[in-house]
Amino acid sequence: MSEVKYEDALKRLEKLVGELDRSELDLETRLKKFEEGTKLARLLAQKLEQAKKKVELLVKTNIGDAALVPFDEETDDDTHDRRQSEDRSS
Repeated sequence: MSEVKYEDALKRLEKLVGELDRSELDLETRLKKFEEGTKLARLLAQKLEQAKKKVELLVKTNIGDAALVPFDEETDDDTHDRRQSEDRSS
C-alpha cells in the first residue's frame, strides 16, 4: 500500500468517509471501511512526514541574500529562530 500515490489515497479515504456517513451500512461493513480508512490515514500522515523532510527552507543570509537550506530532522524551530535572530542583529 506504500506505493499508492498520495492523491489516490486521499480520494479513497474521502470516498470511505462518505460511505461511512450513510446510515444503511451494516456494522461489519462499517468496521471494514473504518479499518481501511485508518490504514489510509496512517499512510497519508507518513507520506506527509516524508515530504516535510524534503522541503527546503528559505533562510536569509547575513548579507541579505536568500539561500536555500535543506530541511532535515536536525533542523528544528529553535535553530531556525536563532538564525533569524542572528540575521536581524547584523
